[in-house]
Amino acid sequence: MTSPSDQKPAPVDAPPVDNALRWEDWIGATSMGLLAIITMANVVARYFTDQSFAWTEEISTGLMVTLTLAAGAAAVARDRHIRIEFLLLSGSAARRKLLALFSSLCTAIAFALLTGFGYRFAYDDYRFDVTSPGIGLPQWWFSIWLPLLALAVTLRAAQLFIKQWRQS
Repeated sequence: MTSPSDQKPAPVDAPPVDNALRWEDWIGATSMGLLAIITMANVVARYFTDQSFAWTEEISTGLMVTLTLAAGAAAVARDRHIRIEFLLLSGSAARRKLLALFSSLCTAIAFALLTGFGYRFAYDDYRFDVTSPGIGLPQWWFSIWLPLLALAVTLRAAQLFIKQWRQS
């Protein structure tokens, strides 16, 4: 027979996906699909011609940033981001709420800073007319997605903070 102290906390089930979360899923799935297609095209071209497509490196990097931040926004919106469950689920309900609020607040602050710095980075690319080294496209076409999607993560973290604050 096990005592209550021997039992592990039950895993938290994923909340149902509502329609408000689908834009992150679509951006992530589209980015992943495009990334797979252009990477495979580059592999096939390299295999048959011993030459690679120069443009795939730059576009792949931009798609990976987009995929990462869209998935991050989806994880924060669903409250499924990485954390130490042992610390979060142990202790009293007030402690768990306090840690959840602290976590979402820190996430919002970190991504708000990333939004600001990403904006300055993208604006410098635009202002100084920086072009990508491989294909000569304006670099801000790639760098603008960093502040936009970091802002989305910031807003999702703020939304999560408010939701956690209102819960009893």
